[in-house]
Amino acid sequence: MEKRYCLECSTELKGRSDQKFCSDYCRNTYNNKVDKETKNLIRNINNRLKKNYKILSELNTTGKVKVSRTKLYDKGFDFQLFTSIYNTKTGNTYFYIYNQGYLALENDLFLLIKKEL
Repeated sequence: MEKRYCLECSTELKGRSDQKFCSDYCRNTYNNKVDKETKNLIRNINNRLKKNYKILSELNTTGKVKVSRTKLYDKGFDFQLFTSIYNTKTGNTYFYIYNQGYLALENDLFLLIKKEL
């Protein structure tokens, strides 16, 4: 019979023929390493989206308000990240982070809106 070894620590395995790991610790360690960079990228983007959402929620307590670009930048808002775009028939483009949206106006102002779900 062919010898089998743990995928994480390379200890010889005894027991079931389809066994891949010697312990739960090795199984967890191995699976945590799989796609680590991808998982970190997704986690970082989600954290930045949450931050953007929190900023819009704090500034837009009434459901519709105008704020300056400077105010958004000062709070750390990232204009590169959003979850969806809505183009109106009149040609306006709203950017949304979940249900919180913003529309660029003239003079570096933004209209913040909240879409009711």
